[in-house]
Amino acid sequence: MTEPHTPPETGPETGVETLAPMDPEAEKAARAKAAKQRFFALSLFRLSGIAILAVAYLIILGQFDFVSGQKAKTLGAIIAAIGLVQTIVVPRLLASIWRTPRP
Repeated sequence: MTEPHTPPETGPETGVETLAPMDPEAEKAARAKAAKQRFFALSLFRLSGIAILAVAYLIILGQFDFVSGQKAKTLGAIIAAIGLVQTIVVPRLLASIWRTPRP
């Protein structure tokens, strides 16, 4: 026969601490702050992806001396693909991870 489960003791001597319930207003403010930070991060990912696309376009046009000819077009296409992923896929992936579950 199994014994009933007893919750572990809490406190600094056990290493297990319990979280005090948050004030509803403080929780709302914390969620709003986290939402602003996440929006800023998503915006930075989109902007950096657009910057990567611009550099890829310049490489394809041959504006840089370190690569030329067919190699420039190939390198530019690879970097453009990375920029597209950073602009489109990464923000959507992060938004789905960060989405608040509905009650």
